[in-house]
Amino acid sequence: MLRRATGLPVVFGGAVTPANQLVLSHFHGMHGTSLHGLRVGSGRGLGGTAVAMGTPVRVNDYASTRAITHEFDPMVVGEERLTSVFAYPVAVRGTVHGVLYGAVRGNATVGDRAIRLAGAIAHGFAQDLDMPSLHTQAALRELAEVARLVGDPTLRDRLRKVHQDLGGEPVPSPVPTSLTPRELDVLRLAAVGSSNREIASELGLSAETVKAYLKGAMRKLGVHNRTAAVHAARSSGVL
Repeated sequence: MLRRATGLPVVFGGAVTPANQLVLSHFHGMHGTSLHGLRVGSGRGLGGTAVAMGTPVRVNDYASTRAITHEFDPMVVGEERLTSVFAYPVAVRGTVHGVLYGAVRGNATVGDRAIRLAGAIAHGFAQDLDMPSLHTQAALRELAEVARLVGDPTLRDRLRKVHQDLGGEPVPSPVPTSLTPRELDVLRLAAVGSSNREIASELGLSAETVKAYLKGAMRKLGVHNRTAAVHAARSSGVL
């Protein structure tokens, strides 16, 4: 936990840019503004070390530690007079997207409880970052529908690849419009485990006619048995 110290605990942080630079943007409990907008390169200072390592980093005396570089001492130590400081990365799928800092002044040290709390907050941020927005999900659904309906197989495959690269679920194959209504009726009953004789009784057909419909559906779906035909029809969105 954060023990009693000179002044209130300090909390700040920022996001990591595509160029892998941490930009400090949010602050609480600061004395001045010298850290506002500061850009921290990977491996530099405490935050840059957290970015480079992808793990939390803590120092009990920022000014004297040899574990980090010290180009930010005039701001961190000189103006803010921070002593014990930790930096906790917000990582999604191995990539650091931001860093949370906690610090105290004086002789106190940042304890394990504070690190655990920061970890819970960082994990929540990471989950939010890893979850596509509602607009993204809607766009992916629209793209999936376009990929399903497009007639050109080459274009359809390219759209499917783009859709999956953006994080969408696999796009079902296009509905085989050449299946006749009777072939679809037979497949629907086969899908629930009905035998050829049971399908024939349900539809008022002969068993041989049912077999012919199944063979026609299998040929159109490019499969060789009724189980595969049912699976292909489901994947196509028919059943």
